[in-house]
Amino acid sequence: MKILPHTLRITAALLSLFGLVPVPAQAQSNYPNKPIKIVVPFPAGGTSDVLARMIGVKITEAWGQPVVVENRPGSSGNLGADVVAKSAPDGYTFALMDIGNLVISPALYKLPFNVLNDFAPISMVAYSPHLLVVSSQIPANTTAELIAYAKAQKGKVNFAAAAGMGSATHLAGVVFAKRSGIDWGYVPYKGGSQAMTDLIGAQVDVTFNGMVATYPHVKSGKIKLLAVSSDKRNSQLPDVPTVAETLPGFLTGSWQGLLAPAGTPKAIIDKVNAEVIRITALPDIKERLSTLGAEPSHMSAQELAQWMKKEIPAMAKIVKDEKISVE
Repeated sequence: MKILPHTLRITAALLSLFGLVPVPAQAQSNYPNKPIKIVVPFPAGGTSDVLARMIGVKITEAWGQPVVVENRPGSSGNLGADVVAKSAPDGYTFALMDIGNLVISPALYKLPFNVLNDFAPISMVAYSPHLLVVSSQIPANTTAELIAYAKAQKGKVNFAAAAGMGSATHLAGVVFAKRSGIDWGYVPYKGGSQAMTDLIGAQVDVTFNGMVATYPHVKSGKIKLLAVSSDKRNSQLPDVPTVAETLPGFLTGSWQGLLAPAGTPKAIIDKVNAEVIRITALPDIKERLSTLGAEPSHMSAQELAQWMKKEIPAMAKIVKDEKISVE
């Protein structure tokens, strides 16, 4: 029986659909051969956005393909994350976001995606502690003074949940308030940039926010820095105390990571991971990250996957213990 060429093509397509035929090696060997998109699920100007644009420029220089950063804010990063989860797993769409927010989401939302099943972790890009900052109108210059002031105001102090209710910064504020015995209101934002604008304008009083996006406003004198949320003092801010010096054991921060849709070929995952590690080790990038208070993180894709698996139940416990709800 003679098999027609178009029959062979249809058969091959069906076999490929069921995973029986591998994606042609040529499709991966010449990767990338068109523009790459990095989705940032927060507004422009925040930590994830700053890092995405830094990395995007370097990838364009190295690979010769444009990298487009697309901001898709909403729902603590879940709207933009969903866009990436449902994108083609071809290595041309990525998410760069606060992974801390992503691993909190399963405990708070009925998500349209599964964090562990619908993403292919690529690399943890950087870690930066949160900065505890207040409006210049708040008469507090230390963590202890802020606690005393908030207690005296009896619920009148407003905390900016910079990445929305249920975000890592919101949980930092909740745990801080409980540990301090204070009560303050929460004002949700879609991203850190607008929260910073309102903090500068004294429309909100206090927040925890990523160091990359926040420290420039501290340097300009527009807001006051009280403490850092890392376990030890930051090398760039040796005179700034940690929150833990007042509240022992307090630790939070921003863990920025790069993710692809599940099913993205391992060869592409490995190539992008190696490139991100190369970029974050470049002297100019390391210097810029250090100036902003962030540290590069050279995790493998497998290490990031394990980190996420560990953090999801840990965050779920905090949400449950503190009875946190986004409703």
